[in-house]
Amino acid sequence: MDIHIPLPRIKLLNPDFPNKSTGIINGQSSGLLNWNDIAYPQIYDLYQTLLSNFWKAQEINMQDDIKQWDLLSATEQDVFLRINTQLASLDSLQTPTMFQVMDYVTDSSFKAIFAVIAQQEAVHNESYSYILSSLVPIHEQKERFNQAKSDPLVRKRNNLILDAYESFRKNPTPQHLFQLGVNSINLEGIYFYAGFAFFYHLARQQKMLKTSTMISYIQRDEMQHAYFMAQFLRILLSENPELYTEANMDYVYKSVEQAVQLEKEWAHVILKDIEGINLDEYEKYTEYLANKRLRQLGLQNLFKERENPMPWIHVFSDEMMNETKSDFFEQKSRTYAKVTQSNGFDEL
Repeated sequence: MDIHIPLPRIKLLNPDFPNKSTGIINGQSSGLLNWNDIAYPQIYDLYQTLLSNFWKAQEINMQDDIKQWDLLSATEQDVFLRINTQLASLDSLQTPTMFQVMDYVTDSSFKAIFAVIAQQEAVHNESYSYILSSLVPIHEQKERFNQAKSDPLVRKRNNLILDAYESFRKNPTPQHLFQLGVNSINLEGIYFYAGFAFFYHLARQQKMLKTSTMISYIQRDEMQHAYFMAQFLRILLSENPELYTEANMDYVYKSVEQAVQLEKEWAHVILKDIEGINLDEYEKYTEYLANKRLRQLGLQNLFKERENPMPWIHVFSDEMMNETKSDFFEQKSRTYAKVTQSNGFDEL
């Protein structure tokens, strides 16, 4: 396989092909999804996990937060609104990108996961609008979204992701799909966390608890999305060893390191006036997250190995509900291996 030749756009139905796909890209598949006859049976478990996470923004009554809003300082209100719309600007990229990937992935079970992720990202995006509509008038909502769109640091952060996404959009090669996957992990597994830390910081002061609840739901989803994308990439590399090159492994490390640096830079801007958040501690926390993402990919730590330096975030987040996945994340680095029914999905 030439990793620089564009992937074919998959036909909706190929009746002469088997239902069980012969590969996640460049394979043969009828297009019919029989969950009892798929190449990687454990993907069904992840599908069920994602469905069990289903939630709607309107399920969370914002009345308590509405009452507390005017009790926040002017700085807290400004940071709250800036983070909210910055997160929305990033999540806006995910829904159309995940749908586009579906057009080039052969395996229908993976298409189903991408579809669920795209839907959940749309819910995330709506939730940020829902929070804003509860707290500030429409003209300020619009101003804040325009602020996120024009903020040079937000644009700089977005560009790391956008460059990879647009490359695949313009030229959907296996190489660009690999790079898209890496940067999707950067987006969902490294970005966002300075914003999450701010909302959890308010929550530990018993402020804006409904917002923090919604953020915890978002974080739970994002953690599962990053987990899936890591598994997708590992299977992609296993099935297509032409992609498993020194240059691509170097790309992973450099992209993750760049995401970490951009997240640190953002934290020093957005959290610098928030008393009670130690920015040096947050930098170590970002490195801790990056190491976890690399281990999901079966790679070595990039930064010094350490325990979670901000355990209070763990208390407020819905990661508490996903300890089985957290245990997997903490496993030592593994080499890439072909996934079969005998070794299992979690043995990647």
